[in-house]
Amino acid sequence: MPELTLPTVRQRPLDPPDEVTSLRQQGAIHRLTFADGHQGWLVTGHTAARAVLASPHFSNRPEGAHPVIPARMELVKEFRVPPGFFLRMDAPEHTRFRKLLAGHFTVRRMKLLEPRIEETTNACLDEMEAAGGTMDLVQAFALPIPSLVICELLGVPYEDRAQFQEDSNVLVNLETKADDARAAMRRIWAYLGALIQHKRKEPADDLLSGLVESGELNDEELAGVGVLLLAAGHETTANMLGLGTYALLTNPDQLAAMRDDPSAVDNGVEELLRHLTIIHPGPVRTALEDTEIEGVAIEAGENVAIHLPATNRDPSRFPDGERLDLTRPAGGHLAFGHGIHQCLGQQLARAEMRIAYPALLRRLPGLRLAVTPEEVPMRSDMSIYGVHRLPVTW
Repeated sequence: MPELTLPTVRQRPLDPPDEVTSLRQQGAIHRLTFADGHQGWLVTGHTAARAVLASPHFSNRPEGAHPVIPARMELVKEFRVPPGFFLRMDAPEHTRFRKLLAGHFTVRRMKLLEPRIEETTNACLDEMEAAGGTMDLVQAFALPIPSLVICELLGVPYEDRAQFQEDSNVLVNLETKADDARAAMRRIWAYLGALIQHKRKEPADDLLSGLVESGELNDEELAGVGVLLLAAGHETTANMLGLGTYALLTNPDQLAAMRDDPSAVDNGVEELLRHLTIIHPGPVRTALEDTEIEGVAIEAGENVAIHLPATNRDPSRFPDGERLDLTRPAGGHLAFGHGIHQCLGQQLARAEMRIAYPALLRRLPGLRLAVTPEEVPMRSDMSIYGVHRLPVTW
């Protein structure tokens, strides 16, 4: 089996690198040389990806993890799981935090948030209509909606958004220097730590106050949970809204379905999640013991990188998966991950997209790119893919 390094250059903005697609056509698992020389594996098949993500024989902890991107070598090597940062924990430690938080992100609770999401969406559209002309849809629409919603849910003052958005952006930039990443992490951690102290003195009707009052977590753990939820709660959905709008504007037949057919919206959101899959590269898991996935022997200590954009195009699971088709039956994609680390806020993200996409397209039926598709700057330099800016007019 030939060895390779991870291809990261996309020949087309909405598709995985051609080299990865070619690999997937050859098989589900491939030898991969990590940035520090570690010999691990790359998963491009859907079934194999599910198996790794669901298996207790693979760890998500940073100990033993190797970087797939050269620029991240120093950060990966020195990273230790901070208190409360349950994304990088294994069971049973992870289970403790997950159980404590799961009740706050149920389908029922997200349904109760929909009127506020609609209000926020309409307020953004009102401002866009009043301003008119050409504007960046990311700053005017895609970023404010999830940012405001997650701030209200957690109890974070929205007027503080500039600093934590900037720090989050630093942390997901694949080219960020280690010192800058450390400084950004210290700032966002200090901000959440101070906010937790404020919640202890003046609790309100929000998630962080509820966690403080529960007494289940100490202050460091509360800050860690807050950092994770705040960063993930706006970065991911903001980039799905921006990139999804770009995809629709460059596929007008699919745009029409999202705009004109209310029954197509739920399915359409799932198809955009599948087709675009903004998490790249990774996730990475470490084998805790010798194991076998789809006939491939993986030794204890070996890292496995899962290429989610490729797995979500696997034709064995999604026939004609390279094509964006909002009528494709929903479900089965891995855009939110799988197993114990499947995205906690996925129902919130779905609610925001189900409301925001059709509202945007119906309020501004003449919406179009203000530049050529090739001129839109893509987030190839970020761990969360999307568009840096989306200049539009109508």
